Amino acid sequence: MNLPNKLTILRMIMIPFFVIAMHLPISSGRYIALVIFIAASLTDTADGYIARKYDLITDFGKFMDPLADKLLVCSAMICLIDTNELPSWIVIIIIAREFIISGFRLVAADNGIV
Repeated sequence: MNLPNKLTILRMIMIPFFVIAMHLPISSGRYIALVIFIAASLTDTADGYIARKYDLITDFGKFMDPLADKLLVCSAMICLIDTNELPSWIVIIIIAREFIISGFRLVAADNGIV
């Protein structure tokens, strides 16, 4: 397994820690969650850069990297609903859009367009 794929897996592993930090009953929980979210986002930047620069693009990465991104962002939005900082209807629209776009991408990939 190459480094970009390991970074993608690391990003996925960070998601539960982000969610836990968002719900910590201490005032610094949100700051911890923010640090985790930023670190996870940086792994996304790093894995893409490394994969392209060193020609380490894999089918695993093509599938899992966008999935990890969606899981991270959707987890953050759901946490913001849970803490009453974001209206649920906004999150429903954004998540529905993500599912629709992902569906189009799968159809395009099956037809050899992507």
